[in-house]
Amino acid sequence: MMIPAFRVAVLAASVSLAVGMPAAGAAAAAVAADATATAAMASPAALGSGIDRAGMDAQARPRDDLFQAMNGTWLKNTAIPADKASWGSFAQLRDRTDVELKSLVEALLDTRTASGSNAQKIADYYRAWIDVAAIDKAAIAPVVPALKEVDAVADTTALLALIGRWQGLASLPLVLDPAPDFRNPDVYTAGYAQGGLGLPDRDYYLKDDARFESARAAYATYLIKLFLLSGDEQAIPHAEAVMALEKKLADAQWTRVELRDMQRVYNPKTPAELDALAPGLAWPAFAAAASLPAGATVNVEQPSYVAALAVLLRSEPVSTWRLYLKARRLDARADVLPAAFREASFAFHGRALLGLQQERPRWQSAMAALNGALGEATGQLYVGRYFPPASRARAQALVANLMKAYSSSIDGLAWMSSATKAAAHDKLSKYRVKIGYPDAWRDYSALEIRPGEAVGNAERGAAFDYRRRIVRVGQNVDRAEWDMTPQTINAYYDPSLNEIVFPAAILQPPFFDVNAEDAVNYGGIGTVIGHEISHGFDDQGAEFDGDGRLRNWWTADDRKAFDAITGRLVEQYAGYQPLPGKNLNGKLTLGENIADLSGLQISFKAYRISLGAQPSPVIDGITGEQRFFYGFAQVWREKTREERLLQSIVTNPHAPGRFRADGAAINADGFHEAFGTRPGDAMWKAPADRIRLW
Repeated sequence: MMIPAFRVAVLAASVSLAVGMPAAGAAAAAVAADATATAAMASPAALGSGIDRAGMDAQARPRDDLFQAMNGTWLKNTAIPADKASWGSFAQLRDRTDVELKSLVEALLDTRTASGSNAQKIADYYRAWIDVAAIDKAAIAPVVPALKEVDAVADTTALLALIGRWQGLASLPLVLDPAPDFRNPDVYTAGYAQGGLGLPDRDYYLKDDARFESARAAYATYLIKLFLLSGDEQAIPHAEAVMALEKKLADAQWTRVELRDMQRVYNPKTPAELDALAPGLAWPAFAAAASLPAGATVNVEQPSYVAALAVLLRSEPVSTWRLYLKARRLDARADVLPAAFREASFAFHGRALLGLQQERPRWQSAMAALNGALGEATGQLYVGRYFPPASRARAQALVANLMKAYSSSIDGLAWMSSATKAAAHDKLSKYRVKIGYPDAWRDYSALEIRPGEAVGNAERGAAFDYRRRIVRVGQNVDRAEWDMTPQTINAYYDPSLNEIVFPAAILQPPFFDVNAEDAVNYGGIGTVIGHEISHGFDDQGAEFDGDGRLRNWWTADDRKAFDAITGRLVEQYAGYQPLPGKNLNGKLTLGENIADLSGLQISFKAYRISLGAQPSPVIDGITGEQRFFYGFAQVWREKTREERLLQSIVTNPHAPGRFRADGAAINADGFHEAFGTRPGDAMWKAPADRIRLW
């Protein structure tokens, strides 16, 4: 369980910080606030709109564990569905959105659609994906041409060309991904990045741990099955060869903490410089096969990895590389291959890596694939049916209030000089805000979707998306484009575009309820908005200016002060242990923890501003400030399987939900005021020791 490890960390902090009792007046106020909170917990049914009262734990005090107080009964009574790795606010909303999309998509199946229309493409893609009888009948014939491509590779030049030609079609050891140039964000540039591992991260190959060893064994079994099912009579030694090669790739790859360093991952190289870095390879053949313009400068994101990959491409037998590429392509298409492939893929990706007990329904698998291939086409259907204009308008008003609160907070920073404050204000004033859905929808006219071709449709969809992006290298950046579909339960900040984006689907309860009172909405979607705004000022985002350019706009002393504060946050989260023996990586999660902390504090300030100097309404003994924090903790409600939790600890820059809720709240002055915490409470933290940034 996660609770004991978290309790130890928080209780240890409270003991070390309990250096004195509050003054008499403060103590009396704390007792009164505690009485109010306790009364409220004893009668959760009295809470205001937007709070899941039945999920609260009347025996837990928010002063000891806000997350448990808000979610304890739900945690106790809720089982993770057999086909889910985790369950909670995000997953439940994702399921509900999938059901809504399913109704829209299946309505098209009985409709006469025009050839070449989005409706035809959606219907034929979905119909082919769910027709498992046809998929089984086709056997492996749809992937035989790709396997023959691999067999035709005779030397390193042909090998590199095939890796280029397969961009977007499988997980490969070198990934070409166009993006705005860090120094010239108005223009797209190409990036070369590490990739191509069958396991979730390099740690799974390199660390001696029983959990990682179990995952490695499951992957070896999976590789053997892939080779056997494709007709390979030497499946076992071939699987061993692929595992050995991937371990060498993993050993050369950068850690996820290293990948967060924006200065280190910006390494533009001309063709001549690339050849000097990684000599002996036919880089022009790779670029041409990948449709990269001849002579283009590329950003080599991990130079040492690319140099090591060049050595491996020359030193490892071409026959081993052929096996590796076959495994990667079979794995990429396992979901639309015959039942034995699908079962093997689930046993590894689902059961071994995520702890799933059964596969998700085929229609839901189809929906995920459809969202990947025709995401904005299905998103247009979703928005038309499920996203009313009132939701967009209310969210826009919330964003405006959060931006005002952020601007005010910058003015009040005691640790920042006036010069850096002016630069921060300039950056904030240039934020772009996108809410709900794009103003112009993506054009899918060049994407061909054919009836009954599940594999072919998946491959053409992937190739279409890659071509759409690669042709833009050297062109002006499209600032109207979205990187998430409207039906995505998420939000993001893009430092190169200096924009915050909130898809329609996240603007629903429990994050946002157009009919709920303000406290819960500020505690929910308000903190999400504040989170995304704060990413522009986290340890990574703070390296980009208001125009999206990688440029230092800080004084040396201000950056030193910022790093000192964030160093304390690294230490706080590194003390949390979601699994026995597995602490969070405070450096990996730093950016998200900064955003959680600042987003919470800014949204609380915005809520206070929204009250117009009037006291918050008290609903059945619960103040608006308390409802705000309950709404915040409700957003991070989740239960997670151990296998998925392990993967999250290693790969996810976000902390698990419990630590996001309590880890941010323990530093928020508003939380301590709302619930009257005092020394001895598990969530107590002395004012001088609370971490405050923005």
